Amino acid sequence: MEELLKYQGNLLKNFQSSWYRYLYKDLLVKERLLGIKGLRGVGKTTLLLQHLKEILDQGEKGLYVTAEHPYFYNQTLFELASLWYSYGGKVLLVDEIHKYPDWSRDLKLIYDGFPELRMIFTSSSALDLYRGEADLSRRLETQILHGLSFREYLSLYHQISLEPIDFQDIIENTLSISDGLIKKIGEPVLPLFKEYLQAGYFPFTKDLKAERIPQRLIQIINTVLESDLSAIQGYNASNVIKIKQLLGVIAESVPFEPNISKIAEKMHLGRQTVNIYIKHLEDAKILNLLYEQVRGISQLQKPGKIYFENPNFLFSLQVNPSIGTVRETFFMNQLRNSGRIVSISKKGDFLVDEKYTFEIGGRNKNKTQIKNVENSFLALDDMEYGIGNKIPLWLFGLLY
Repeated sequence: MEELLKYQGNLLKNFQSSWYRYLYKDLLVKERLLGIKGLRGVGKTTLLLQHLKEILDQGEKGLYVTAEHPYFYNQTLFELASLWYSYGGKVLLVDEIHKYPDWSRDLKLIYDGFPELRMIFTSSSALDLYRGEADLSRRLETQILHGLSFREYLSLYHQISLEPIDFQDIIENTLSISDGLIKKIGEPVLPLFKEYLQAGYFPFTKDLKAERIPQRLIQIINTVLESDLSAIQGYNASNVIKIKQLLGVIAESVPFEPNISKIAEKMHLGRQTVNIYIKHLEDAKILNLLYEQVRGISQLQKPGKIYFENPNFLFSLQVNPSIGTVRETFFMNQLRNSGRIVSISKKGDFLVDEKYTFEIGGRNKNKTQIKNVENSFLALDDMEYGIGNKIPLWLFGLLY
């Protein structure tokens, strides 16, 4: 225990973070068992350490550990929780629990055995927290930490503080909202938006030189494939190579309209295997899959289109990604991250909440494709102010 407390002390001694992600104020910290999922690099560890400092400042006994710590070479998580409980510990924070082999079993034992101990853990997005070895469905609460919204990017990178904007307000009051926000931002918003699309989705890129960012983002993708999916899905080196090849095929022509049979034939794989790989990449937040319907989707149903999860991945994998694809990727990402339902529209690019049709484009895009479509809108890039059904694309980055 002394070893872990010393490790925690060293972490906190060098930890300085006064900026908080959107999820921090809404963390379900009173739950006895809380899991926080998210893509690598979005700030899950920082979130835990910020909460730990708050706990300690309030005089509570909290302990932070990472599942990769050598302590777990010969001790179990349950044994640690038991020992910490005997020390009078009230909160146990476990980082990267997907690296611990028997996570669900030990979590169940801890929950049932130590009713006064609260536990918060982080995991890879790829981990299905409700389908482990032990049933946690009645015990566990989960929350997802997404990458930075454009609103958060403005706050972290440029010290421009804005409140989240409601989706309904954006589509109903686009002129007054865009006018008010432009005045608050106080500088041209479009150059800031371009910066965000290229390299503003991950908090860590703030401290990196621009030329290093693409390499770091590729490292995130590789780590998810080689480490997270290997640990969670039991992938071996051969599986990882095939998945990288699949990503290469997708990257050549996103938004990718998949012909699963042709992909399977080209890669010498079964169709079901290709579908499984694509679904795992969606779970891991590498891809975003778009379906023609949102209700009753089969786990292995073929998606209508495949996007990368965020625009930054596009710029790291392609020298000059299609601006149309970048725009669509951003729109889909920010809408879904804010909790909206997005599917394929019969007319236009996207159907939101099964009610609103959106066509995405540049400032000169017209309404031809969505003419006479009820509740239809144009989400337009290179445009600061909105009017009527023409909404500046950047506004959708302020939803969370």
